[in-house]
Amino acid sequence: MAGKKVLIVYAHQEPKSFNGSLLKIAVEELSKQGCSVTVSDLYSMQFEPRATRNDIVGHLHNSEAFNYGVETWEAYKRGGLSKDLVEEQKKVQEADLLIFQFPLFWFNMPAILKGWMDRVLVQGFAYDLSKVYDGGLLQDKLSLFSFTTGGSKEKYAIRGDIRYLLWPMQHGIMHFCGVKVLEPHICYAPENVSEEKRKEMLAAWSQRLKTLWKEEPTDCSPEWYFK
Repeated sequence: MAGKKVLIVYAHQEPKSFNGSLLKIAVEELSKQGCSVTVSDLYSMQFEPRATRNDIVGHLHNSEAFNYGVETWEAYKRGGLSKDLVEEQKKVQEADLLIFQFPLFWFNMPAILKGWMDRVLVQGFAYDLSKVYDGGLLQDKLSLFSFTTGGSKEKYAIRGDIRYLLWPMQHGIMHFCGVKVLEPHICYAPENVSEEKRKEMLAAWSQRLKTLWKEEPTDCSPEWYFK
């Protein structure tokens, strides 16, 4: 949709990967719609996933006992977060839609992407203790988790509904910060299917993006995940 701003946080080491193809399609299709698209390519940026004292510029609130949550909250309030965090927070603040593109690792997002969540979405910026979930500080934004798996859809059905895995990502992070969540886009086992099937997966992603702005957010209740 023309005028909308999109931030794609991309977590894959190889531009020629299937994830790389999904990223390229998203950038091209959304740009074609008139959206302003920004990509945070975490591996290319050599994004630091570790939450450390280096994230605070200047003095610590309590130099005797380091507490990352407290220190980043205090630093955010006085404008004392490191430059890389300020830059990422600016991208988030300006975005209408956040897309997270990644391969599923051990039923979770890659460590570099989890580190982005840990470091960027700090208290004061993304949430406050009295302002969470529907009252979170990042309201009026949409999010979408687009990811690939190693196993087939049938194998995941045997192990348990894949929605269980989405609970900490979608509900525990995005919804907690007030962000509305669209249905995830899951490409099952692209490395283990035919070239024709991979092309179908890419075409389906492209087609979905054409009408993405018309989609309604999911119901973020526990029932959606564990029914």
